[in-house]
Amino acid sequence: MKLIIQIPCFNEAQSLPHTIASLPCSLPGIDSIEILVIDDGSTDGTSEVAKSLGVHHIRHLPQHGGLANAFIRGIETSLEKGADIIVNTDADNQYDASCIQSLIEPILKGEAEITVGDRGVATLATVSPIKRLLQQIGSWVLSKAADSPTPDATSGFRAFSREAALHTLVVSDYSYTLETLIQAGANKISIAYVPVKTNPPLRPSRLIKSIPIYLAYSSSTIIRAYTMYRPLRVFTSIGICLIILGLIPGIRFLYFYLSGISGHIQSLILSAILIIVGFQVILIGLLADLIGFNRKILEEVLYRLRKNEFKR
Repeated sequence: MKLIIQIPCFNEAQSLPHTIASLPCSLPGIDSIEILVIDDGSTDGTSEVAKSLGVHHIRHLPQHGGLANAFIRGIETSLEKGADIIVNTDADNQYDASCIQSLIEPILKGEAEITVGDRGVATLATVSPIKRLLQQIGSWVLSKAADSPTPDATSGFRAFSREAALHTLVVSDYSYTLETLIQAGANKISIAYVPVKTNPPLRPSRLIKSIPIYLAYSSSTIIRAYTMYRPLRVFTSIGICLIILGLIPGIRFLYFYLSGISGHIQSLILSAILIIVGFQVILIGLLADLIGFNRKILEEVLYRLRKNEFKR
């Protein structure tokens, strides 16, 4: 049983030694542990530092493509290197590496295919109150989108079985954390949440540059991913809302008409427009759902190609 710990990095030459030093050399149930550093176009010599630290594998990306891109490149490289379990952790040493054993335990026992480290965001003293509130709201929203209880949606401390990794696909440019959970929920991949400890921050978060930007990116990621995997539900809900809104002025017009009061034709026109648009939106949902079947076929093809390409 091979475990590969992957670390996406962008200009982490200073923090990487702390992170590498804390990683375990052996774990119960694991035959070998290897470390993979994904250098996402760093300009501070991150790859050289990783090499000097004796990292087993280094994948250097020529240009900075963002966290989501680095994450999925790491998954592909880990599969190529024959990983049975892949653990993803941050280069800033945010997560306590001593929790890796508890993180992979549900996978070793066959109880889950993906495990997520639950930081207990609501009680973290290192996180500001507004960020704690936003994290809780975001996790609640994502739990509805993923049809699965989600206590810590943005935690990057995760473990994947080989099968789950082969199915993992990320199209977002911002972050992988939200999209992969919605995808796993849609594909009925079992997810477990494991309480983990965190270390004092070495530097401010680069992903959350400001609250408004973070909210905008996170919201768009959730909406895009949810619409991708649940198109009929999304468009049908919107269509029904429009039809209901259209019925209100229609009933108003009918009331005045039956009361013998002429006019109010504008209510009839508005009602007709809203109802017609509502039905059109539902039809778009049906079309999107049919397109979704093609997406599922393509995902299955990608899974089979990966499985064949990354044969051990």
